[in-house]
Amino acid sequence: MYVRVHALAGAKKEMIRQEMQMHVYTIAVREPAEQNAANKRIREIIAMQYSVPLGKVRIKTGHRAPSKLFEITQ
Repeated sequence: MYVRVHALAGAKKEMIRQEMQMHVYTIAVREPAEQNAANKRIREIIAMQYSVPLGKVRIKTGHRAPSKLFEITQ
């Protein structure tokens, strides 16, 4: 399954908002967009949201962009 995320790094507080389409989220995290910190936190949030282990969530595209595509394997 694929999940599309618009990431907002360096926010004052964390926020998860599901968009109108299924599996599309806007996620704000406190971690900065440096040294992969924001991507790691977003992976953790997606794993919690879908109740899967962290190892099952992979970033496919958007490693350095605000728009990201994550893959969740079963």
